[in-house]
Amino acid sequence: MTATPSSPRSLNVDLGERSYPIHVAPGLLDDPQSLRPYLAGRQVMIVTNETVAPLYLERLKGGLEDDLDVREVILPDGEHTKTLASVERIWDALLAAGFNRRCTLVALGGGVIGDMVGYAAACYQRGVAFIQVPTTLLSQVDSSVGGKTGVNHPRGKNMIGAFWQPRAVLIDTGTLTSLPDRELSAGLAEVIKYGLIRDAAFLDWLEANMGELLDRDADLLSEAILRSCAIKAEVVAADETEQGARAMLNLGHTFGHAIEAHQGYGKWLHGEAVGAGMLMAAMLSRQLGWLSEADVARVARIIAAAGLPMAAPASMDADAFLERMRLDKKNIDDRIRLVLLNALGEACIHDETPPAQLRSFLDDYPRA
Repeated sequence: MTATPSSPRSLNVDLGERSYPIHVAPGLLDDPQSLRPYLAGRQVMIVTNETVAPLYLERLKGGLEDDLDVREVILPDGEHTKTLASVERIWDALLAAGFNRRCTLVALGGGVIGDMVGYAAACYQRGVAFIQVPTTLLSQVDSSVGGKTGVNHPRGKNMIGAFWQPRAVLIDTGTLTSLPDRELSAGLAEVIKYGLIRDAAFLDWLEANMGELLDRDADLLSEAILRSCAIKAEVVAADETEQGARAMLNLGHTFGHAIEAHQGYGKWLHGEAVGAGMLMAAMLSRQLGWLSEADVARVARIIAAAGLPMAAPASMDADAFLERMRLDKKNIDDRIRLVLLNALGEACIHDETPPAQLRSFLDDYPRA
């Protein structure tokens, strides 16, 4: 059953000539006019995965094939597929179809698909258009916005990539009805992040409405998506290529990426690792004297209420964390830079934690 397309609520990512809109509404997948204004030409390559394709591919293609050359690439699902080999499959399909510089790639899926398609678009013929059509909560509130694209390397997450902005982000909130509970919780990690780093009032709102969000209240999910995207759009507009303040969007990610890389991509969902990582960041912020015990307890309650893990993996000792954290892209001159919290709703970038203190913190952090 498809949703009746309705007028979207919209906001803009203000990047000068690279600016683009984010449209949010149920039923966007069933409205070909939502996609058409952002196509560069007649050639359209939709890239999706084996899980999403049966649900949404034909709906997105409907109304486009009459006058456009629409092709598709269906990749395997999962974080472990976020590799250069998968991106090469996209390039192979583009070349086989004879697609030129006026083609448009459309990313239909979660964050893995969006990141790979954006990177493929950034590199194909030195850069072609792409559109994000995210179908998971995590991709709708985070990875589809801001132009970070790329793939994983066995030694580190997202270590190969490029900044390449989409022409538009089209968010059909109806896709969340098919999202597994575990992935919904993973997406809420990124939503919580925005409240923790920049908007204490949003954090209050999330506390009050977490149960209804987990129950998939459509209006509340739309509001959470719009507020998250608005915060990210503001940060990205001020620092597109992460030379400074944009790094604050990585709260919990230094610890979380270490967990993902060590455990094997896909064993922990990205949002699950970020959830645990945010609590680690809050606890270290408390140890540095910036948060109170009550603040940390509140962060723990919110993360637990979202159904996210809080303990670090039992298989990771301090050495395992530090090995992965030293490869983090934020680091400068071999100093581990962490996004921590001066207060709830106020993040900071910190690279002065004494190595012995960081090791002791990691030694003592709860495992499960």
